[in-house]
Amino acid sequence: MTQRILWSLLLILAIIAARKGLPAFLGAMGDRRLVVPLAGSAMMIGVNWLTYVWAVNGGHIVAASLGYFLNPLVNVTLGVLVLKEKLRLSQMLAIGVAAIGVAILAASALTTLWISLALAFSFAFYALLRKLTPVAPMTGLGVETALLTPLAIAYLLWEMGHGGVGFGQDMPTTALLIISGAVTTVPLVLFAVAAQRLPMATLGLMQYLAPTLQFLCGILLFGEKLSTGQMASFGLIWLGLIFFASDGIANARRNRLATA
Repeated sequence: MTQRILWSLLLILAIIAARKGLPAFLGAMGDRRLVVPLAGSAMMIGVNWLTYVWAVNGGHIVAASLGYFLNPLVNVTLGVLVLKEKLRLSQMLAIGVAAIGVAILAASALTTLWISLALAFSFAFYALLRKLTPVAPMTGLGVETALLTPLAIAYLLWEMGHGGVGFGQDMPTTALLIISGAVTTVPLVLFAVAAQRLPMATLGLMQYLAPTLQFLCGILLFGEKLSTGQMASFGLIWLGLIFFASDGIANARRNRLATA
């Protein structure tokens, strides 16, 4: 995780400099009205990264995927409670079905439920904070990463003293660590743009692909097993997501026809 933060910061600063955005970045770093909420979003994404890395390394990929399946529904809930967005009846039905799935999971997978909930809520609050903070996506991400950098450097120095640093040991590992900066930065920039321009409900609708791929990796590539309760839970959550997606598609079609 520390390598991701450091290489991400280098890449982000290079992009900001190439786009002549350093004055805006430095201005944001000195603006308390921006730094405070961005410190909150930095904390949320840091918790999210740390939980995800721990879960994957611990063999809990399916639990991690569930967290990102739940995240869109948490986004919708925050949109209703905080941003006063309105839900249609079909959307409320979708959330209700998914909530039943979560309840079943809570009863059948208590040992890993905290992973799913930590990932879902940390990323949902990250999205909410970014939506409410009036800063350009790349500038905001730069400030977030810069705020996390001192912690990353401190932990990296501690790891160096205990022989836990993989950078420089061999070319494949070193190359992957450097690439992790781009792999981390590009999705977050695109997400930050979407978080400012789209309703939370729509943003949630577009987040189903990643956890589906994570789930398939956990089952097909890493051989994780699902209990009966987990299978029932995933089935209900997917059913809720199908209801929600179908409603979104139908509503978009109605809006296009009305505009035409």
